[in-house]
Amino acid sequence: MNPSRIRPANTLALSPTCLSNPPPNSSRTVASLFLPPLQIRSQIFIKPLALHFHLRSSPKWEKPIPRSSPSGVLSADVFARYCRLRGYNAIYICGTDEYGTATETKAMEEKCSPKEICDKYHAIHKEVYNWFGISFDEFGRTSTPQQTEVCQAIFHKLWENKWLTEKTMEQLYCDTCKRFLADRLVEGTCPTLGCDYDSARGDQCEKCGKLLNPTELKDPKCKVCRNTPRLQETNHLFLELPALSGKLEEYINTMSVAGGWSQNAIQTTHAWLKEGLKSRCITRDLKWGVPVPHDKYKDKVFYVWFDAPIGYVSITACYTPEWEKWWKNPENVELYQFMGKDNVPFHTVMFPSTLLGTDESWTLMKTISVTEYLNYEAGKFSKSKGIGVFGNDAKDTKIPAEVWRYYLLSNRPEVSDTLFTWTDLQAKLNSELLNNLGNFINRVLSFIAKPAGSGYGSIIPDVQNAESHQLTKNLGETVGKLVDQYLDAMEKVKLKQGLKTAMSISSEGNAYLQESQFWKLYKEDPSSCSIVIKTSAGLVFLLANLLEPFMPSFAVEVLRQLSLSADAHISLCDEKGDTEKAKRPWDFLPSGHKIGKPEPVFKEMKDEDVEFFRQKFAGSQSDRIEKAEAEAKIAEKLKSTKISEGNAKKQKVKSIGAAKPKPSEAEISVSRLDIRVGLIKKVQKHPDADSLYVEEIDIGEELPRTVVSGLVKFIPLEEMQDRKVCVLCNLKPATMRGIKSQAMVLAASNDDHTKVELVDPPASAKIGESVTFPGYSGEPDNMLNAKSKVWEKLQIDLHTDAELTACYKDVPFTTSAGICKVTSIVNGAIRLIKYDFPSSVKGSCIRFVLAIGCVLLHETIRKAKVLQSWKPVYKFQIKVVRSTSFSPKMGGKKIHVDKAMLLEPGDGSLPLPLREVTATVQILSTV
Repeated sequence: MNPSRIRPANTLALSPTCLSNPPPNSSRTVASLFLPPLQIRSQIFIKPLALHFHLRSSPKWEKPIPRSSPSGVLSADVFARYCRLRGYNAIYICGTDEYGTATETKAMEEKCSPKEICDKYHAIHKEVYNWFGISFDEFGRTSTPQQTEVCQAIFHKLWENKWLTEKTMEQLYCDTCKRFLADRLVEGTCPTLGCDYDSARGDQCEKCGKLLNPTELKDPKCKVCRNTPRLQETNHLFLELPALSGKLEEYINTMSVAGGWSQNAIQTTHAWLKEGLKSRCITRDLKWGVPVPHDKYKDKVFYVWFDAPIGYVSITACYTPEWEKWWKNPENVELYQFMGKDNVPFHTVMFPSTLLGTDESWTLMKTISVTEYLNYEAGKFSKSKGIGVFGNDAKDTKIPAEVWRYYLLSNRPEVSDTLFTWTDLQAKLNSELLNNLGNFINRVLSFIAKPAGSGYGSIIPDVQNAESHQLTKNLGETVGKLVDQYLDAMEKVKLKQGLKTAMSISSEGNAYLQESQFWKLYKEDPSSCSIVIKTSAGLVFLLANLLEPFMPSFAVEVLRQLSLSADAHISLCDEKGDTEKAKRPWDFLPSGHKIGKPEPVFKEMKDEDVEFFRQKFAGSQSDRIEKAEAEAKIAEKLKSTKISEGNAKKQKVKSIGAAKPKPSEAEISVSRLDIRVGLIKKVQKHPDADSLYVEEIDIGEELPRTVVSGLVKFIPLEEMQDRKVCVLCNLKPATMRGIKSQAMVLAASNDDHTKVELVDPPASAKIGESVTFPGYSGEPDNMLNAKSKVWEKLQIDLHTDAELTACYKDVPFTTSAGICKVTSIVNGAIRLIKYDFPSSVKGSCIRFVLAIGCVLLHETIRKAKVLQSWKPVYKFQIKVVRSTSFSPKMGGKKIHVDKAMLLEPGDGSLPLPLREVTATVQILSTV
C-alpha cells in the first residue's frame, strides 16, 4: 500500500499558494500536529522552503485534560502566528493521539468503549484550545482511516527493506484479566538505583524519567485488577535501530547544527546514542490501535510511539490532498518540533529512524525546541496525579486567556525548570500587563479621545517633519533596533526573548511620554505634542502586531479601540519594508484617522484573589472534583431543608446586611510624585543639629534648593559632595531646626535602620530630569497635599529589590540613562531621611499627656512630660493604637512602636476629644 495514493474523503482543499513556486525567504508553512486528548504527542509547523513544525505537549491519559501550560501547543501557536505575521506560508495542524494503552485504561475506568472515551476527550481538548485561542488550521485525530493507511504503508516499506525483525519475548500476563499486559497496564517500583518510585509505569518512570520495559519493574501489578502478573512468551516485531544508526547519526549530527537544536534536546539525544541503540518493539497486545497488516500478528496493534508520530502525516492528509508536498519535500519544507524534554528521544531517534527506514524522501525535522518542567507552587505539575492547574481549571478562574498566555510564555521553561505561583501570576499581570502595557495604551488613546481643547477629539493629529523632533527621532531608532531583536529571537524560536523584547517597546513608550511631558507641550508647543501623540499611537499599533502571536485577543481589542479591523496587521515582511517602517512609528497611522472609545485592557488581580485561587487549586484535581461534588450535594440538601418563617426572615436580613460592599479606596498613582535627578552642589552640617546635613541641590531650576537630611550618622560628608541623588521636589517646605527644607532626598534603609544608603541615579542621568515609573501615567502634583497623605500611602510600596534596584512595587525608578539603584541594601524600604533621634532615646519609654482640645501637634508634644532626660525638640505625630478613649484618624508614614504608632513630622492640627488621654510609647525605630 503506497501512502501517496491516499485521498481522504473529507479534506480541506487549502493547499499553500506558493508551494509550486515558493518565493525566497517568505514561504514558511506551519503545520502543527497536536496529538491527544489522550496524548498530545507534538505539534507541527510546515514551511515550504521553510518550516514544518512538530509541536508537542502530552497530557497523559490518566488526566486527559490539557494542563494550564500546554507548552508545545501554546509555543506552536505563537510560532504559527508569527510566521503568518511575517508573510510566510504556514499551516498549523493539530490532533488527538487516540490509540494505545492509555486509552484502553481510561475506557476501563469510565466503563465505556475506547471510541467513546476518545470522542469525549477530543471535544474537551478542542473546547479548551478554542478558549486559549489556539489557531489550528486543522484539529484532527489519529483514529481515522487515513491514519491506518499511512501507518500500514510505512510498515510495509520497513518490512520490505528488512528493518523489522521478529522476536519471542517474555511478557507479563494477567491470569485474572486473561490478557497480556501492555506497558501502561503495569505499575510497580522503579528499578533505577536511588529512585525506587513505587508507582512507575511499565513504559517510563515519571519521577526519574527512565524509559522502562514492564518486566524491569520490581513488584509489578496489573493496573486493572491489582493482581501480580506472570511471565509468558509471546511474539513481537522490532524496529532495528542499531542497523539504522548510521543513517540516524548522520541526520542528527547535520540537523542539530543546521537547525539550532536546543541544548537539552542535544544532550538527551546523545545520551541515547551513547548508551547504544537497541531494537525497539513496535507491536502491542491490544485491541484499540492500528492493526498490524500481517497474518501472524493479526491480533496485535502498533505501539503508540510507532503509530502516534505518523499521525502528523495522516492529519495533514486529512487537511489537504497535497499532503506529500509538505511531507515528501525536504528541499522546500522545514519541520519544527516543540515539546517537553521527556518526549525528546521519540522525536529525535524513533520517528526519524522510522522514516529513514522507508528509503523515501521524507521531510525530517530541522529544528526542535524543548522545554524543561513547569513546577506548581511547591511541586511538579503532574497530569497523572492531577497536580496543578489544568486547561478547564484555567477557564473556570475567569482570568482572561490572554493573561494565562502571557504568564505561561513569559515563564516558559526554556533552559531550566520554572515555578508557577499565584503571586507571580499576580505580579506579572499587575506590573507588566496592567501598569506597563495597559497603562501606556490607555494613556495614549485616552488623551487622543479627549475633546478639543484638552485632547484631539479622537482624531489622530497631523504632523510635519517628525524626524526633526530629537526625542522622537531617538525613540524611532531605539524601537527599530528592538524590532530587529524581536525578529531575530523569533526566527531562532526564542519565544520568551521575543516576548520580553516586545514588552520593552512598551516600556520605551512610557519613558518617551514621560520625558516629553506632553501634557505641557499640548499648551506650550502644540506641534511637538502632535508629533509625540501620533508617534505614541503608532507604537500602540506596532505593539498590537508584535504581541498578536502571544496575546491574539489583546491585539484584536487594541485594534478595535483604534477603529481598525482585526486583520489590519503589519506583515513584517522584509520585501514590503514593514520592518524598516518600525523606525518611523509616526507613519503607522494616518492623520485624520478617528479612533474608537478607549477602555482599560487589563484588570488588577487583588491579594484576596490570589489566596482564593491558591486554596481552590490545592491538592490534586481528583480531590478538587470530589470536594466540589460533595459541596454540591450539601447545597442540594440545603435547598430541600425547610426553615421556619421566623428563621427565614432572620437569615434573609443577615444575608442582605452581609452583602453590603465596603467602599474601596481609589488607587493613588506614583506619577503624582515629582522625583527628579539632583546634584549636591554644596553640603555642610546643620549648625544646631548633630545628625543633620544641609545641602544645596541643583534640580535643573534657576537656583538650587536647600534640603535638610538626617544622614550624618550614615554617610560621610565627603561622599555627599558633588553626588547625584533622587530628590522628591513637591513636598510642602518644612522648617527643620530653624532651616527650611525645600525638598527631600530619597534613601533606602534596612529593617532596624542601622544602615542607610542614598538612591543613586545612573551617572549619565541628566540633572533635573524626571524619575519615572514605566506604566504609570499622569502628571506630578504641584505640591502634595499633607492631608491626603499621598506620599505616605505610596511610600509603603517603595523598596529595593534583590538586584539592588529602587522600585515602586515591581517597577524600577527609571531615567533616560537607565534605572536607579542602591549600593548594597537588598529589600530595603525607601524613605525620606529627615531626622533622627538621639541614640540615647531609642528603646526608652516616653509618656505624653495630650492636651485638651484641638491644638497643633508640635504644641502638644512640647507640653509632654518625658520620663527620660531627653527634651522633645522635634515635631512628631502620635497615633495611639491601643486605646478605646483616643483614636484620631491620621495618615503618615508609620513607625512601629509597642503601644502606639509614631508618624512623620507634620504641621496639621490634631483633633482631640475633650478629655485628657495618657499613652505610653515604646520607641522601636526612629525614621
